[in-house]
Formats: sequence, C-alpha cells, structure tokens
Amino acid sequence: MLLRKANVVDGALALLDDTGLDGLTMRKLGEALGVRAGALYRHFPSKQALLDAMAERIMASVEVTLEPGHWSEQGVALAGRLRHALLRHRDGARVVAGAYTAEAHTVLFGNTSAALLRQAGLPPRQAAWAVAAVSQYVIGHTIEEQARADLVEGGLWSKKMDAFTELSDDVALSAFDADPEERFVYGLQLFLNGIRHELSTTE
Repeated sequence: MLLRKANVVDGALALLDDTGLDGLTMRKLGEALGVRAGALYRHFPSKQALLDAMAERIMASVEVTLEPGHWSEQGVALAGRLRHALLRHRDGARVVAGAYTAEAHTVLFGNTSAALLRQAGLPPRQAAWAVAAVSQYVIGHTIEEQARADLVEGGLWSKKMDAFTELSDDVALSAFDADPEERFVYGLQLFLNGIRHELSTTE
C-alpha cells in the first residue's frame, strides 16, 4: 500500500485514541501502519510536524459557518464547537495546545472569531487578544476535562476526590466534581462579560 500523508495522520489519530498522547511514538505508529518508522519521516520530518498535522485535522472538524444572531451567541457557538472537536479524540486538546500551526483550518477559526469581535466593535488588536484568551480557556478546560476522564477510567478519580474532601468543603469540591459542560459554559460567560465590558468602554 502506498503510504500517503493523509493515511499517516489517520493512523496517528487512531493510535492517539488508543494510547493517548504519551503513548504516541513514531515507532508505534509505524508498527500500526505496517511500515518502518523511517518511512514516516518521508512525510513528516519530526514528530512535532506530525502533531501539527493532527492538530490541523482536528481543527478542520470545527464548523465555522455561523447562523445569524448576536455576536455573543455566535461566540458561544464557536467556542462550544472547538471544545467538542477537541473532545472527539483522546488528548485532542493537548495536541492542539502544542501546535501553534498556521495551517488553513486553524487560521480560519481564528480569523472567523476575530472578525466576529471586530464587527461587534472591538479594535483589531483587542479582538485578536480576546480570541487568544478564549481559545486558551477552551483548550485548557478541555485538557483538564480529558485528564479527569482518564482518571475516572483508571479508577483514580474518586480516590482523589476523597482525599480532597478531607482538606476542603463541598463548595470547593464542586469546582472539580461538577458537570464539565456546566462549568465550561459558566467560565465562558465570564469571558463574554469581560468582552461586553471592553465593548462598553470603546463606544
């Protein structure tokens, strides 16, 4: 079988789902694809180059076409779609976090988000910074969410929460043990409130 770039990325994402990011190596990927690891370097000169391509594939699954509506509703939709794209693959958020890739779909997401805030009234510089802040929140939240899922699967989450309960109260515990979706939306609204404040001071 002729090994193509797309096949390598497909195999890498499948291996990621199976082993997690820490288990993804060029050697293991080569074994999964039935080739020597050296064959992979013909398409990707380094593991980081492969991770960049994986990040771009993940970002390609984020739908950026928006329904008509208020900028805040459209922003919530984009952030939610990014989170769900990251959650589709084990450690997907960690892959995207380390990429800083300038590939087409990654750039499209950033440009679409920034244009949304510029149209709402933010100056270009502040719009770009706001997009970076919100994107980093989404990625960071999802990294923690996926780490929690791994702990739950490994039977370690309840033990950690039991140990935490001994040192804290139920209110503090809820910051860790609440529904991830609910906490995500709450945190996102805090960012939106900050952007609304910025808009009120630029009018």
